[in-house]
Amino acid sequence: MRMAGLESAASLLADPGQSEGTPLSRYLRAFMAARSRYAEDQLALAVGEGIRQYVILGAGLDTFAYRNPYPDGMLRVFEVDHPATQAWKRTRLAEAGIPIPPDLTFASVDFETQTLAEGLRRAGHDAGEPTFFSWLGVTPYLTVETVFATLRFIASAAGSRIVFDYAIPPSSLTPLQRRVFDALAQRVAMAGEPWQAFFDPPSLAEELRRMGFNQVEDVGPEAMNARYFSGRTDGLRVGSLAHMMDARV
Repeated sequence: MRMAGLESAASLLADPGQSEGTPLSRYLRAFMAARSRYAEDQLALAVGEGIRQYVILGAGLDTFAYRNPYPDGMLRVFEVDHPATQAWKRTRLAEAGIPIPPDLTFASVDFETQTLAEGLRRAGHDAGEPTFFSWLGVTPYLTVETVFATLRFIASAAGSRIVFDYAIPPSSLTPLQRRVFDALAQRVAMAGEPWQAFFDPPSLAEELRRMGFNQVEDVGPEAMNARYFSGRTDGLRVGSLAHMMDARV
């Protein structure tokens, strides 16, 4: 709430139901919470296995680095984002009085002029050490070629792992699912960020294996609901479009 801004926080506290106007809003809220929880659950397993670098691709307002539960110096965090977006976030952090943790490094990357590898190298990331990557809420807005280029870079790093979400093809949806998809696609297109990349789960898993990922797990809506929303009495759950991928080298 502090990072989002006092005005936004006050508005939500005054009327917490304003973001729940439609079933789609509830599905989105559930999915955003579930994907972050899943990524951090898998990160915890990776840290337990010895990974000491965490790269958050398209970090936006991600808050992990500011509540990092690991001892100082145990896990180095890199937030990757466009320079303008990072500048805006750092302004929000300063206004909220949230200090920059010593284990956090901002890696500004303008993908029109530089590669992810260049941006991470400049930020001090050790390419020779295993890294956990999370990539949430980003891939649908990129081209398939850009998504695959990023995944190939991660696959080239020995011992590394990535968790990301993705959009499934509209052609694979039922009529009801397609109506939900069309409503969401229209919403993001009106915001100036249309969806571009769609992936069939089995085909994506096969492509990841060809890239060099040895272990690949697709996590669909049924698995997410069973893991994170089982037993809830308020009906909160992710919708049928929710998909996560967990791949490790």
